[in-house]
Amino acid sequence: MERSEGVAAKAEVGEMVEAKRMRSSPTAGSKYDWAPWGFSGTIGCVLTAAKGGPMSPYPYYDIMRKSKDPTYLRYRMVISAQERGVKPTARLFGTTPKTVRKWVQRWKAQGWEGLQEHSRVPHHPAQRIPPEARDQALALKRQLPAWGAARIKRLFQLPISDKTIRKLWREAGLLRKKRHKPKTNQDLRAVKATWRLFQQLDLDTKVLTDIPELWPQIRQNGLPKVQYTAREVVSGLQFLAYAQECTLAYATLFAQRLLTHLQQCGVSLQGCRVQTDNGSEFIGAWNARHDSAFTRTVEAVPGLTHQTIPPGAHTWQADLETAHRLIEDELYEVETFTSREDFLAKAATYTLWFNVARPNSSKGHKTPWEIIHDRDPTILPEIVALPPVFLDELFIQRLDTKAKGEYDLVPHP
Repeated sequence: MERSEGVAAKAEVGEMVEAKRMRSSPTAGSKYDWAPWGFSGTIGCVLTAAKGGPMSPYPYYDIMRKSKDPTYLRYRMVISAQERGVKPTARLFGTTPKTVRKWVQRWKAQGWEGLQEHSRVPHHPAQRIPPEARDQALALKRQLPAWGAARIKRLFQLPISDKTIRKLWREAGLLRKKRHKPKTNQDLRAVKATWRLFQQLDLDTKVLTDIPELWPQIRQNGLPKVQYTAREVVSGLQFLAYAQECTLAYATLFAQRLLTHLQQCGVSLQGCRVQTDNGSEFIGAWNARHDSAFTRTVEAVPGLTHQTIPPGAHTWQADLETAHRLIEDELYEVETFTSREDFLAKAATYTLWFNVARPNSSKGHKTPWEIIHDRDPTILPEIVALPPVFLDELFIQRLDTKAKGEYDLVPHP
């Protein structure tokens, strides 16, 4: 009985002393506070554990991320390891023995400086960017600003990755804002790949006067203002011609020249179609009662038909729109043309390169000629080499031929 009363009296005295200490200490509001070192909360919890208090309930890396002075926390870890050992300290700080040993070794080797954060960048990386590869990547981007890293790496065989090339461009300020692409509701590439060769030829025109890099040269050197384009959908084979204006006569002349060339190279156009939009250069007047000269020229070939797209259905000519974007990026924006002859020569070189040497990423990284030769080896290789012409000059030649007694069915513009 007397023993129980003594224990209760000691407990009561202890509570009174503790209450007095709590009232007199402005920083003692939590068992995790560590006022003498200026830490509280999460960090104080760890330091309390290091001083013999309860073990930290927080992971080591969370504490380091939130700490304002990680160096001092590592110092307390080293002191604890020297007093208690590595494994008990690892449990107290919520980390691994390997981490504790690392900071102990750094403390012994470098002192306070060794407890500070070091760069994680490898001092001797396995592969550094060769200076010549860096210079080549930057020079190619300045010369071909519209080309992407994957294409430049593939065509010029750079020994560095696409990601590294883009990083170099970004650091040099060479990356430009990407163009907005309309949302694709259906990807028809797989469907078109099942078509037979020359099942569909797309024809359209491109106005060149709205290209800022080309417009001054057009005015100075009398370069053509309109591009006539034809593209075979399955292989991506491309044909070009130029003129000063967009007319039914020039479109008809372009179609005549193109279809004659295809037939001479062994292409069968039976059951094929030529697709255009509803521009006057293809259908003539909007209120015409009869087929235009362009339509009659196309359908004069046995088995070939002329098809127009619905009004506003721009995606039906997606293959041609892609070709127009590519030639603008790869030719008109990067080349300088000194004369009409120089323009035509560079356009012919580009067309041949596009058809023979340029892999198409959307067609299995094959060139148009590779696709044609795989599908039909009987087609002559000359099919890829139809050079561009100035349709207005060719039209005048046809008129001169007619004046000498031959027939010319091409109407005047």
